[in-house]
Amino acid sequence: MKRNKADPPDVWWGIIGGNEVVPHSRPYMAYLNIQVSNETGTYPSSCGGFLIRPGAVLSAAHCVRVEVTVILGAHNIRVRERSQQRIRVRDWVIHPDYCPDTLSNDIALLKNVQPISLPRSNDHVKPGTICEVAGWGRTSRRGNSTNVMREVELRVQSEEPCQEHFDDYDPDSMISVGDQNSRKSTYCVSGDSGGPLVCNKKAHTMVSHGLESRLFPKVFTRASYFEPWIRRQLRSFALQELPASPSSQ
Repeated sequence: MKRNKADPPDVWWGIIGGNEVVPHSRPYMAYLNIQVSNETGTYPSSCGGFLIRPGAVLSAAHCVRVEVTVILGAHNIRVRERSQQRIRVRDWVIHPDYCPDTLSNDIALLKNVQPISLPRSNDHVKPGTICEVAGWGRTSRRGNSTNVMREVELRVQSEEPCQEHFDDYDPDSMISVGDQNSRKSTYCVSGDSGGPLVCNKKAHTMVSHGLESRLFPKVFTRASYFEPWIRRQLRSFALQELPASPSSQ
């Protein structure tokens, strides 16, 4: 089944086949509490994100709405843990080429708010690399969202699986990720979109979208492709620039 431009992408996510993380072992993780308004009223939603500098959270563009609260220092999102900080986001920038129909350039920078290193623009993670993704989404297709942060290991794939299933797949700005045995995945519910795929202690990609009917493959946004844009936005936010990654110094 290949998604074409007439088919709506699936943008809601969960962690399938993973485990609960050690509490507070991912200090860069951010939980986005979102209020979505439409003609029928207002309802809550959620996404993930991650600190790249003190004061700046990177997430998916499709997550950003008029009212967003970032929660830092959370493990159990349903409990008011003493470690939590809740910050109302008042300023953000969505990539100017973001397309909600195809979810291309699905990246946004939120100003508000221990960061994690980003790769340089020429730093590409290789197919076959085992990485970790974490979040608060569903733990099964029909299950409920988890209250505690969970994580799962997923493998970076070659471009072919996503090119086969997604007409709009762009290998420059996207990465194909997943478990070919379909035992582990991110899958359709709020809570994980925008969260990082961490490879070798760097946030190489962000959860973006996939097909609702399939656990494999999934499309992640390639952070290194957007590194120059991120730096420009940080300067406009009057924040200090990202430090060079240790491998590039």
